[in-house]
Amino acid sequence: QVQLVESGGGSVQAGGSLKLSCAVSGLTASSACMGWFRQAQGKERERVALINRFGENAYVESVKGRFTISRDNDKNTLYLHMNILKPEDTAMYYCTASLSRTECLSRLAGDFIYWGQGTQVTVSS
Repeated sequence: QVQLVESGGGSVQAGGSLKLSCAVSGLTASSACMGWFRQAQGKERERVALINRFGENAYVESVKGRFTISRDNDKNTLYLHMNILKPEDTAMYYCTASLSRTECLSRLAGDFIYWGQGTQVTVSS
């Protein structure tokens, strides 16, 4: 049984930083297409960052240069390092994974099967 458990969310002021973690069980993170999506209230779920099994990554334009996705293979854990946070980054953040071998870095939410329960990030101005 695959489980993804996010942690690390919270409330910060604009300009601050947070590190989200996603503990993975039931699959090997280094063999999967994994990523972070976010959903603000009243909006659709948005892709934030993806990482493939080769360690290549992709980001939505609005977080480039501020967010970094990474993976610790020994801990089987996915991370999202978020810097220079802005109020528009406020959302529920979800960890996701897929074992499909199709192209990883362009996938949308509907292409992923496994999801965590989410962790809330709130950025105040």
